[in-house]
Amino acid sequence: MDKHEIFAKSTIEDCRIIELMRNTHRNGALSVIENNEDIPFTTKRIYYLYDIPGDAERGGHAHCDNQSLIIAVSGCFTVTLNDGKATKSFILNRPYKALYVPAGLWREINEFSSGSVCLVLTSEIYSEDDYVRDYDEFLHLTEAKRK
Repeated sequence: MDKHEIFAKSTIEDCRIIELMRNTHRNGALSVIENNEDIPFTTKRIYYLYDIPGDAERGGHAHCDNQSLIIAVSGCFTVTLNDGKATKSFILNRPYKALYVPAGLWREINEFSSGSVCLVLTSEIYSEDDYVRDYDEFLHLTEAKRK
């Protein structure tokens, strides 16, 4: 599938909050994520963002193939997704609620609270070729949606 096909088919409606299994005890809580059980892909890469200034913005890109699961393991932040036609924001503030983001959507992450940690599980290993970092290029790739 070429880039235009991927970006033409992904929509905001494909995103969703996934409530992760949560076991709570008097001595703490535990959540688990299992490949292809709790999330719709096999995890190939995990990274996390931390020590983020409250006025910082992260993201500002889209992926051609990479799917993501974004979790606020500590603190709170906002993820804004754009499919070229519609925009939707999600406030992530619970470590047992994860945002599934398919390939082909522009993402911006901001409004970080103090001490926030953003955990991201991805379906692909890092490849710069998978990124669309120019918003005008993203709009060009998604123009079929707006016709």
